[in-house]
Amino acid sequence: MPIVRVTLIEGYDDATIRTLSGRLTDAVRATIAAPPAGITVVTENVRPACYMRGGESRTPGPPAPSAVDVVKDFLARLEARDLAGATALTADGFEMVFPSGKRMRDLETLVEWSRTRYAHVRKQFDGFDEAFSGDRAVVWCRGTLEGAWTDGTPFEGIRFCDRFELSGGRIVFQEVWNDLAEWRPR
Repeated sequence: MPIVRVTLIEGYDDATIRTLSGRLTDAVRATIAAPPAGITVVTENVRPACYMRGGESRTPGPPAPSAVDVVKDFLARLEARDLAGATALTADGFEMVFPSGKRMRDLETLVEWSRTRYAHVRKQFDGFDEAFSGDRAVVWCRGTLEGAWTDGTPFEGIRFCDRFELSGGRIVFQEVWNDLAEWRPR
């Protein structure tokens, strides 16, 4: 069964090492038909003085933020209408695509556009999935929407699914699917 050995400069916390080990296990499982119990990940730590690159000792880089946590923070700030805080979590060139192909590049436009669709909306999350491709983290979140239509009539239980792409810990792209149009009063 596979054994993966990783050498790190001392200084990473246990949670970061556990995350790295879990992701390495997932990478092996995605590549080799091995059961999780058959995959061993061994992390070795070396003192900074014992690690050189380019003739210089190095220190550990910061752990990457959890892409799921960034998305959760973004959506919470957006729901609270903290547009400045939510925008701070987006990258330059950020773009969103909503049902019917509506493309937007800023949250103020999103809020203005949504005023014609509902009075307010809140997401109830059923789950999050995270994957990685090159320098991008991809996060899917799914669940149901609840809120009120523009006339004040409440709604709930409307399915949604959002897909986010992140680079460098910031959101580059968001794509949204939901069943609001199926439930919207005519």
